Amino acid sequence: MKITRLEPIILHAPVTRGGIADSTHSITHWGAPGVAIHTDCGHVGYGFSGTHAHLPTDRLIVDCITQSYGPLLLGEDALATRALWQKLYRHSEIYWVGRSGITHLALGAIDIALWDLKCKKLGVPLWHLLGASGQENVQAYNTDGGWLNWSQQQLVADCKRMVEEHGYKAVKIKVGGDSGREDLRRVEAVRHALGDDIQIMTDANGRWSVPEAIRYAKQLEQFDISWIEEPLRFDDIKGHRRLANSISTPIALGEQLYLTEQFRDFIQADAVDFVQPDIVRLAGITEWWTVAELAYANNIPVVPHVGDMAQVHQHLCFAHPACSLLEYIPWLNNWMEHPVQVKDGYFVAPQAPGAGMQPSELALDTINKL
Repeated sequence: MKITRLEPIILHAPVTRGGIADSTHSITHWGAPGVAIHTDCGHVGYGFSGTHAHLPTDRLIVDCITQSYGPLLLGEDALATRALWQKLYRHSEIYWVGRSGITHLALGAIDIALWDLKCKKLGVPLWHLLGASGQENVQAYNTDGGWLNWSQQQLVADCKRMVEEHGYKAVKIKVGGDSGREDLRRVEAVRHALGDDIQIMTDANGRWSVPEAIRYAKQLEQFDISWIEEPLRFDDIKGHRRLANSISTPIALGEQLYLTEQFRDFIQADAVDFVQPDIVRLAGITEWWTVAELAYANNIPVVPHVGDMAQVHQHLCFAHPACSLLEYIPWLNNWMEHPVQVKDGYFVAPQAPGAGMQPSELALDTINKL
């Protein structure tokens, strides 16, 4: 199955209620710059990255895919996923200008598309190719009701709806607003509304300093929080280790890390309790699996961040023994032929061949092809 052509794709999907916000960003659309890899046998593999729908940045990513990596892929065997990953990652000119950032986002999209092709050639979903049975339990936690721009009343109503109407047993809410006291009041209100049996995760998106994180995380302990996510600047290993030694609430992080070595350093420093690798920033499925194996060897749970809106990560969670929990955000559901399904708070194993990235007819009709 030889690669014959790379087709750049940019997809912008609207987010919930026209706009959401965390402690550091506000967005109206989720960006999915990516690629369709065509082959001589007719199969097409799709892979996407994830952005805040900034078109100039998205164009940089797809240009890197087609112009920097594309010539290295033409004529190659699409089934040789690991060999092609190594070839692209170690290519001298690209490796010289950047081992993360745009080049990693681009390589990740390519790697997903190659795995998608392999699955379609074999006629199986990705989780099956990776050795899962499809009967594994992967619990969903919902993030899409916990945005920082929601009022406290709306926040509580959304969290209750997710639990009572949709069966979620875990929700995540954003913290790191302008007032730490207001953060605490919001968390307290959600805990009171949901009771003691529902898991609540919190996410500061890197907003706090070390003293702020110690102060607010200590106060969050009274609400039985499952974790505090990205409390500090994303690369601050020393600060996270200091925080971990100061609080009892577990620390989750990893969505902003690009390299396996960064995860290794956080793990070795005892600075993380839940590892959150994302195929969007890691260079695809191939590197994600390496990080998951690293966490598993150190007895640390893997809970992926869903830069792909769980389309691919659900497959990985069904397949890898370090995973039993995964974030759910619905923004890409209308744009994918086989959208993620959650039933009674658990992911339903997808049955279609591939990695879950096949665009829907709606997407194909409106997609921005460059």
